[in-house]
Amino acid sequence: MVYHIIIERIHAKIRHVISLIGYDEVVFSVAPSSAGFGDLSCNAPFLLARQARIPPFEIAKRIAGIYAEHSDEYAPRAEAHPSGHLNFFFDHEKVDREVIRNAVAPAGRDVGSAGAGSTVTIEHTSVNPNKALHIGHVRNLVIGDSIARIMSMAGYSVNVLNYIDDSGLQVADIILGFTELGFSQDPPGDQKFDHYCGEKVYVGTTERYQRDASLEERRKQILYEIEEGTSKTAQLAKKVTTRVLRCQLETCWRLAVSYDCLNFESQILRSGLWTGVFNKMKEMRLIEYETEGENTGCWVIRGGPEEDDKVLVRSNGTATYVAKDIPYAAWKLGLLDDPFSYTIHESAQPDGRILWQTSLNGNGNGNGDKSRPDFTAERVITVIDSRQARLQKIVTDLMTRFKASDSAYVHLGYESVALSPETASALGLNTSGRSVQISGRKGLYISADSVLDLLTERAAGETRRRNPDLDETRIQHIAHELAVATIRYEMIKQDLDKVISFDMTRSMSLEGDTASYIQYSCVRAARVLEKAGSKPDYNARYDLLSEGHERDLVRLIGMFDMQVRDASENLSPKTVARYCYDLAVAFNGFYEHSRILGIGDEKMTNIRLCLVSAFATTMQRALHLIGISVPPRM
Repeated sequence: MVYHIIIERIHAKIRHVISLIGYDEVVFSVAPSSAGFGDLSCNAPFLLARQARIPPFEIAKRIAGIYAEHSDEYAPRAEAHPSGHLNFFFDHEKVDREVIRNAVAPAGRDVGSAGAGSTVTIEHTSVNPNKALHIGHVRNLVIGDSIARIMSMAGYSVNVLNYIDDSGLQVADIILGFTELGFSQDPPGDQKFDHYCGEKVYVGTTERYQRDASLEERRKQILYEIEEGTSKTAQLAKKVTTRVLRCQLETCWRLAVSYDCLNFESQILRSGLWTGVFNKMKEMRLIEYETEGENTGCWVIRGGPEEDDKVLVRSNGTATYVAKDIPYAAWKLGLLDDPFSYTIHESAQPDGRILWQTSLNGNGNGNGDKSRPDFTAERVITVIDSRQARLQKIVTDLMTRFKASDSAYVHLGYESVALSPETASALGLNTSGRSVQISGRKGLYISADSVLDLLTERAAGETRRRNPDLDETRIQHIAHELAVATIRYEMIKQDLDKVISFDMTRSMSLEGDTASYIQYSCVRAARVLEKAGSKPDYNARYDLLSEGHERDLVRLIGMFDMQVRDASENLSPKTVARYCYDLAVAFNGFYEHSRILGIGDEKMTNIRLCLVSAFATTMQRALHLIGISVPPRM
């Protein structure tokens, strides 16, 4: 029994009371109260006031009076507040028992019917396979991975895709660098291939465009040959992008991110998906063929009053970025027969999750074949930064027309990541004391691996200093967990529409709103349980939990499932991050004010140990939703 179930029970009872009084039905809410307003609060009296033509307080008194005859055992008392709210008061002994026992029960919790088994496909990461992931990309994959974890716990059947743009202009850039500008295909020393391609080949090639305009024509030709798919240029592009992708996945796995399927753009182009969608758009008059002006010979989507037309197909027949997205979006929603066969990727993911990849080396058997994986869904969530908002709006609008649903295709946008001056300096960038946003084309490029390495190095030094008895292997393992937690937490604790200024020193502090502060609260709880020497007995005296800090902690533990539902419905991983921080603050307040061990009262020690155990389990489950683990020591 947790808060969301109690709320559902009370909601049903109040609906029944309203019908007994004779009022018409209204859509009202029951929610946790603010301080001084009981444990739960209901807004029904305000909504009924106009209908009844009497003040909300009078209605609240009527409902409270009848509720007393039909009250719920977990909230036996209702009280009308002069403000008009209807407040409910728990039987805390019963509620606390249910909250704590539920918290320490085996995993597989019920968080209500948010997902109800419906399918959702989440696409994230999708970094061009011509460079290493930089710190800005990390925000994308952390948001996407966290949303996938949250929605899975909320009851959805989740597919996670990574779109590999192995035929775009940025791939053409590095192929031009290898074939025309003399760049070696082997990086110097032990440099990772994706780092070499991004930092040396891609940057060097884009600089040459500025000095030699004739390279632009060669670039267009290379792009055409890659999209055509059978030339030596296309074969080289496949070799290079496969090698880069392998390195990119290693970085993703370092960050505790995994996938269900890799979808290759080159295969989408050659799959025949585009033909069906293209013809459908022409039939529906959603696109037009341009016969004059700068877009002569192109197929375009007309822009709005203040927008330019958007080219879908260039005059040479090649598809633009947004045109490639349209058939892929329709495929994800199951609007087209699946033309792909699937193979298992060559590298195993660290968490054991099977990683499929699309293939055209076989016959697609349609979506009805149950022997093959199916990555289509009723709803699609695509995580792409806000700079792509207009392009994504075009795709979303088209999918809305095709699917006849406003929520079937969702673009989840987010803002960019900047580095603080101190962090940029520590990573080798001279920014003249200013924050800097990453730009691979401009050479302002800090890889995710570099940030992780430096965070791990700093965490290892601090762990070594605090734990001189630990061997180096354990120190490095702990340091890795701390580094991953730091970067993941910083990427999602802010609103998605806010630019992040990432500062390594501040983000690793043991004080304030940081992953380290949250992890340390869990480590502290584990040490208390370890010192106790035995597991608590959950057949405890729950009426002993009466102090304010105890009440605050139980309340937050009981609200975990509500936070999961809220985060899944609003696609907000920040909701879980904020919950973890609030839970850590509540535990630390309890820890500082309530002695647990050595107090000479076995019953009080036991019930407080029950509370510590419930906190530790709940925090670990909450942190798992945002991809953070808890080390044994810090």
